[in-house]
Amino acid sequence: MNIRKIGEFEVSAIGLGCMNLSHAYGTPPDAVTGERFLNEALDMGYDFFDTATIYGSGKNETLVGNALKTRRDEYMLCSKGGMYIDDGGKRIISSRPDSLRKNVEDSLRRLQTEVIDLYYLHRLDRNTPIEDSIGTMVDMIKEGKIKAIGLSEVSATTLRKAHAEHPIAAVQSEYSLWTRNPEIAVLNACQDLGTTFVAFSPVGRAFLTGKLAGLHELEDGDLRHGMPRFNAENYPKNLALLAKVKNVANAEGCTLAQLANAWVVQQNDCIVSIPGTKNLEHLAENFSAMKVTLSADALAKLDEIMTPSAIAGPRYNTIVQLDIDTEEF
Repeated sequence: MNIRKIGEFEVSAIGLGCMNLSHAYGTPPDAVTGERFLNEALDMGYDFFDTATIYGSGKNETLVGNALKTRRDEYMLCSKGGMYIDDGGKRIISSRPDSLRKNVEDSLRRLQTEVIDLYYLHRLDRNTPIEDSIGTMVDMIKEGKIKAIGLSEVSATTLRKAHAEHPIAAVQSEYSLWTRNPEIAVLNACQDLGTTFVAFSPVGRAFLTGKLAGLHELEDGDLRHGMPRFNAENYPKNLALLAKVKNVANAEGCTLAQLANAWVVQQNDCIVSIPGTKNLEHLAENFSAMKVTLSADALAKLDEIMTPSAIAGPRYNTIVQLDIDTEEF
């Protein structure tokens, strides 16, 4: 139950999202601390590490490369391209063949590796045919630069179109008790095609841990300040739901974070959960969720409590949502 297949690889059902160490969630740790943290994760048993070109404008890939280059055969390495920050500080989505090739070459250099095990298109580029982007990635497989192709935040329609060009090893999207969008169609498509679903933010960007009282606890620049579910109007309503989830966790003898991760990986055996954190205690807590098996009664109660219609606020604001190619509740 705790081992999942991604293409030719087998990995633990819970991996590590590395973004927090360089990007988006307040002040990142210094390089020495970050490198030590990544090695601690590897020592703990994590064998699936996820990064991206855009995380810290390459700093996260550099951190992963510096930290784990001497232990390259101990884990599956995943990165993403097709979305980056240009020299003017603007976020660019481009999966043109030339852009993708540059992203991969830059990632290989920063990660200090000859090959990336799984490489995703980070977002759908609506100006470039998906067939062209996949074709370029197939060429890079033939060249030995990447081993498998993934897509991030795409619809079932896009997945099927891409898969017709070349098998898609994984789709990565947000999925948790309070973000159920993949259940509309993507999870079914993944199961039909033999594609692994990689769930990011499985603990709801800390909401589902019960350790975030509100935005007042967050640093300036934390991306959650711009997310509607965390604002002053919606967050108290969501916390009221979480109090009911806590009762389920107590009955199951686990923490909220363990429950959130266990719920994700128990939804389907094609799912891998990749929680992110900068905290060693939370790192261990997330990984230990593989020891938790939620009862049928608990799963039913969680479905009843955390229905999509009960969640206050959309997951992204209108501007950010425009870049997402997913079906929406």
